[in-house]
Amino acid sequence: MRRSATITLLFSALLALAGCKNPCRELSERLCDCVESYQRDDCVQLVAERERNIEPTDEELSVCEQKLQTCTIDANRPETCDILETEAGKDACGLSR
Repeated sequence: MRRSATITLLFSALLALAGCKNPCRELSERLCDCVESYQRDDCVQLVAERERNIEPTDEELSVCEQKLQTCTIDANRPETCDILETEAGKDACGLSR
């Protein structure tokens, strides 16, 4: 019985880790919230494909983590996408050069 519980717990932990997204993917998907609704699924699919082909460095992951804190786009509030029209908003979401 104890072994079964341990295996179940381990399996649950592995499933949870498999569902985790890296900060760069999360940030990119957040930006997909700002495209037209009919393009959103394609945007998210493109992000997933790029993630499979490109492994971000630790430095890039750190930058994305910081941008997740400053990029205030909210999928439930489309007006938050307006920040992408300003230089400060672009910088906050990692779109500035």
